[in-house]
Amino acid sequence: MKVVLQRSKAASVTVDGTVTGAIDHGYVLLVGITHEDTQEDVAYLAKKVANLRLWEDADGKMNHSILEHGGAILSVSQFTLYGDAKKGNRPSFITAARPEAAEPLWEAFNQALREQGLHVETGIFGAMMDVALINDGPVTILLESK
Repeated sequence: MKVVLQRSKAASVTVDGTVTGAIDHGYVLLVGITHEDTQEDVAYLAKKVANLRLWEDADGKMNHSILEHGGAILSVSQFTLYGDAKKGNRPSFITAARPEAAEPLWEAFNQALREQGLHVETGIFGAMMDVALINDGPVTILLESK
């Protein structure tokens, strides 16, 4: 499982002209799931996202988690994180989980974030989405469960 975490001042997801999720500040998570991922990967990354210290303390050091600082999550399923472009010019997505396996794990990940005490907004699984964000910092971190 891969998560691209972007600290954001504001973010939203729009599908067919309708906003499906929006946050004022927090993290935008682009979530990729491979066919090997399990509930253990979900739990590991949900805990990591909730406790990662990416917010500044009084001394300007990244020393506070989103739970301490406050903020929300905008979670967007993104199978293209498992795109392999080593050969040729068209990426291969064979390591990305099939939708019937990926969607329940993405939903479980979002629920695990909620169980960590976070407010979670989402895009729509499998939809063509317009994602808008103001990246704060910019702070962008790649997290992997393997």
